[in-house]
Amino acid sequence: MKQCTHADALPHPEPEPLAATCPECLRDGTHPVQLRLCLTCGHVGCCDSSPGQHATGHHRESGHPVMRTFEPGEDWRWCFVDHILV
Repeated sequence: MKQCTHADALPHPEPEPLAATCPECLRDGTHPVQLRLCLTCGHVGCCDSSPGQHATGHHRESGHPVMRTFEPGEDWRWCFVDHILV
């Protein structure tokens, strides 16, 4: 079974969110479908169902490997590098 090789290196406590919503969507005038929080730096980005796919874009630009859902009532993490739930 494949495991994430990045979760152990994440900061504790996790970073504070840098925004309440996706700043790139606000800038572009689009609506984020769901939000994701980068667990390395606190960037808030929209999911891949959103027009801008800004959470994935943040990963590609920064190399930060793991994000978690930033949606109320949800509690899961995703590793972009290992392509698995953490």
